Amino acid sequence: MHLESTILHFKKLSKKKDKQKHPREGLSALVKVGKYLFLAGDEGASLERLKKTKKGFSKHKVFSLGDYISLSGKEQSEMDIEGLDFEDHYLWVVGSHSLKRKQPQEEDSRKEQIKDLSQVIAEPNRFILARIPLVKNQKTGKYTLKKSCPDPDHPGKKLTAARLTGHKKTNRLMKALQKDTHLKDFLSIPGKDNGLDIEGLAVDGKRLFLGLRGPVLRGWAMVLEIKTKKLGKRRLGLKKTGSKGLVYKKHFLDLSGMGIRDITPAGKDFLLLAGPTMDLDGTIALFRWNNALPKTRHSQQSLVQRKQIKRIMDIPHGVEENAGKDRAEGMTLLSNHKLMVVYDSPSSERSKNKSDVTADLFRIKGNNKR
Repeated sequence: MHLESTILHFKKLSKKKDKQKHPREGLSALVKVGKYLFLAGDEGASLERLKKTKKGFSKHKVFSLGDYISLSGKEQSEMDIEGLDFEDHYLWVVGSHSLKRKQPQEEDSRKEQIKDLSQVIAEPNRFILARIPLVKNQKTGKYTLKKSCPDPDHPGKKLTAARLTGHKKTNRLMKALQKDTHLKDFLSIPGKDNGLDIEGLAVDGKRLFLGLRGPVLRGWAMVLEIKTKKLGKRRLGLKKTGSKGLVYKKHFLDLSGMGIRDITPAGKDFLLLAGPTMDLDGTIALFRWNNALPKTRHSQQSLVQRKQIKRIMDIPHGVEENAGKDRAEGMTLLSNHKLMVVYDSPSSERSKNKSDVTADLFRIKGNNKR
């Protein structure tokens, strides 16, 4: 049930950066940590921090990810961050891991536009899975990213930023999927063409769950489950967790033909934001995967039938004059019963002045405490 809306107050872009896409135009992931929101967009390589205030969320601060982890491409090249989660003093970040088909530009000639549609690009920064220490300053109460710092719970130990190992246009996970029966044929297909496209991240102890927007296989969506291990100061590897020595597990979900846009833990369940896998307008809905965390703890892989998944509500999206706008992309629980949803390509009704944007709050029943 829709409760209300709240305003996210961002800073205006500086004149040097006014040609860049403003963060509010492409919000794709967020997570609540204390009184703060950490948000990411589908362009650039930074995180945005906002604080809860009487007028919504404001006091915007930008964190450049290149200050904390090594990036494969140029620092400001598109990372396409699609998932964020926080646990045990670490903020986890995942890129889409997807290929990108070039978008034809209307001002170009017909020949150039047709040529553009044949161009498939692998942007190095998209292939990232990383953790960054996120700790609270006991004097100011602010949560701040750190490259390395003492563990607040174990002062003799250190928290260190690290990323999954790999080369410029791949990583350990992508290499493992090259032989996967279900996914290998989709690795060379752009995300917007129903190719591999990670769009959701949830952390449960040592387990990471990656929601896939694509591919959708005969109407079935997928979640990948992995575990990381420390290889060095700044490097993460993958533990064997699946059958036959695999470093991943697969979970198939009947979401009525929709792909996953975001995933977040809610008690023993998962909340799933789902919508079209292709670049088109269509129904976007919120589902609850009941008892997901206990069920996946011992399974090698699972097939989750529709009766095991509750469709909670449909989320509004842009239609008619707002077609292609207001596409729900990210969510986080603000409290036990309050869910925030943010949107990519906000409509003029959702956009406020030159830098603010409206997010929606929904009431979610049940015990959603982590």
